[in-house]
Amino acid sequence: MKQAHANIFSLLNVSKRFGDKTVLKDFTLDILKDRTTVLLGPSGCGKSTILRLCLGLTAPTQGRVLFEGAPIAPGKGDAIRRKMGYVIQDGGLFPHMTARENVCIMARYLKWPREKMAARLDELREMTNFPQDGLSSYPAQLSGGQQQRVALMRALMLDPDVLLMDEPLGALDSIIRHRLQNDLKDIFSRLRKTVVMVTHDIGEAGFFGDKVVLMRGGAIEQAGRFADLVHKPANGFVREYIAAQRGVADVLENAG
Repeated sequence: MKQAHANIFSLLNVSKRFGDKTVLKDFTLDILKDRTTVLLGPSGCGKSTILRLCLGLTAPTQGRVLFEGAPIAPGKGDAIRRKMGYVIQDGGLFPHMTARENVCIMARYLKWPREKMAARLDELREMTNFPQDGLSSYPAQLSGGQQQRVALMRALMLDPDVLLMDEPLGALDSIIRHRLQNDLKDIFSRLRKTVVMVTHDIGEAGFFGDKVVLMRGGAIEQAGRFADLVHKPANGFVREYIAAQRGVADVLENAG
């Protein structure tokens, strides 16, 4: 019987260098199953690199990355990635494919029966509040919010265990972003999936995160509940980062 692991990912003393640039240094983090972990921090602090390590798209220079207790080994990336959904900031949709074709691309590759594919697509369309007539549209014909809903449907198509999201709402205007935030939180709650979300926005971190990891320069400054970052900052950087958006932080903490 396979042993259950509370941590779906573990990064153990991970360092990552690209040429002479060190992006992560001696980085250790456990990501809990069935929870939303938010990686927060300024641009260039290594947040997106963590997602790529978890996906097996890049390998650590030093240290280990575990998925469900086992190392993410070279050559096994495809099998692992089918257990993960990945959403990036601009959606990453193929412009020559309709919304329907974008969502179903992996299901077609895996030769799902037509009826199964159609049923799953309809389920996801309702879940993400995407219009039926939008499925025949190309990405350029969709709004930014609709494009992200298509990207989310594509990421969820195979019913993955994990959803990895890299600044998924960063390019949207405030009203559309607010609507999609609410829809996403509802989806996370219903599906009870493990979610790892990258953002530099403290409001988003507080809204989504069961665990918030504030980073700087490839290292963790503080990790834990959002309330602790606000009321018990670990050091001057955490205090300054929170204070820069104090109004947003206080509203979120009081609401929570």
